[in-house]
Amino acid sequence: MPPPPPKVDVALPVQRSITRYLDATGNTAPIKSVDLVARVQGFLQSINYQDGTFVKEGTTLFTIEPESYKLKLEQSQAAEAGAQATVKQADQDLKRQTDLVQRQAVSQATLDTSTATRDNAQAGLQQAQVNTKIAAMNYGYTNVTAPFDGIVTNHLVSVGELVGAASPTQLATIVQLNPIYVNFNVNEQDVQRVRDEARRRGMTADDLKQLPVEVGLQTETGYPHKGHLDYASPTMNQSTGTLAVRGVIPNPDRVLLPGFYVRVRVPFEKRDNTLLVPDVALGSDQAGRYVLVVNSENVVEQRKVTTGPLEGDLRVIETGLKPDDRIVTAGLLRAIPGQKVDPQLQKSEAAPAPTK
Repeated sequence: MPPPPPKVDVALPVQRSITRYLDATGNTAPIKSVDLVARVQGFLQSINYQDGTFVKEGTTLFTIEPESYKLKLEQSQAAEAGAQATVKQADQDLKRQTDLVQRQAVSQATLDTSTATRDNAQAGLQQAQVNTKIAAMNYGYTNVTAPFDGIVTNHLVSVGELVGAASPTQLATIVQLNPIYVNFNVNEQDVQRVRDEARRRGMTADDLKQLPVEVGLQTETGYPHKGHLDYASPTMNQSTGTLAVRGVIPNPDRVLLPGFYVRVRVPFEKRDNTLLVPDVALGSDQAGRYVLVVNSENVVEQRKVTTGPLEGDLRVIETGLKPDDRIVTAGLLRAIPGQKVDPQLQKSEAAPAPTK
């Protein structure tokens, strides 16, 4: 009497909705990074911040010998006031000469002289006004302020040092960390997948810029930092076959610093009723991946499949399976293709998805 068929555990594929992602490795970069320079010459009078601290836009960071530039501003303002008085006097004289010419009490030449004097006075006033503006700008440059909210690096000069003598002197650098850029590259195959999905969904180029971007540090679990796409290069890099892409990530706690290498993923497609099987049920040979399926006659068949990404302990099956196929999940060594088995149907349980 032949032995009974061996018992093997079988289960139906799990069906659920999954999100498809583009996975990449990227690096963070500041949205703004500006060198603070001395635009006027003078001795550095004070440094008004602590190295490496966060400052608000408009905060005074350095003061460069303001007294001499304040005096030059006052000198220009006085010259402007004098020029205004000269214009006023020239206008009054021109008015008198115009009245006298109409009564033929003076010659036309005298009127022409008064007109030229008035015009010269107006030109002198315009020059004085320009000088005042220049003096005011230079006086303003004596206070080097933060152009935006950010972290200021260590100072590169010391109090009492002459700055701005031959050329603008760099004093420090200010870096904005919130939000922060994430730069990464997408290969040509993934670019085509995203473009195909965008066409299927009727998305425009502006819609693609609103795709979410999820970022995780190498030491973090999952992708806790969320943002959106900000830029995609209009051309592929022919030497690497990739497309340069950039995301913007809110960074209020400044966890992400410029220069970090990060894990990046971009959700671009959601599929319903996707088939998944336990990853341990998959085998592989020279022809690719396969699963063992028990048919209606309880005979084991080897089924070639195309696999997708891993979702927890389950592997996405792109092609090769049907929802009612019975997959061998345990007792694989006893399941020999072409031979009968005694299938023990187990309840399919969806393993938890990876941490989002």
